[in-house]
Amino acid sequence: MIHVLIERQIADDMLSTYEDTARKTLHLAYQATGFVNGETFADLQHPNRRFVLSKWRSVQDWQRWFHSDTRREMMNQLNPLLMEQEKITLLEN
Repeated sequence: MIHVLIERQIADDMLSTYEDTARKTLHLAYQATGFVNGETFADLQHPNRRFVLSKWRSVQDWQRWFHSDTRREMMNQLNPLLMEQEKITLLEN
């Protein structure tokens, strides 16, 4: 099992649009092979910073989702809402 931590900095005035699109993206990830679970977090000190922590069976499952057409389409909707490119960290315990 691995965890994937995604950090996103949302552009000003895009928070509600981001929340809707991110929710749809996470819903689609739930259907991906190897997805175990996921949670989203808001930074209390920086209201436009969001984190997604997801759990996957393997690095290969994560990479399959990361490179999927489905995720690419959702990121095409999310990227214009972000101030900078998302940061992704793979974690294991």
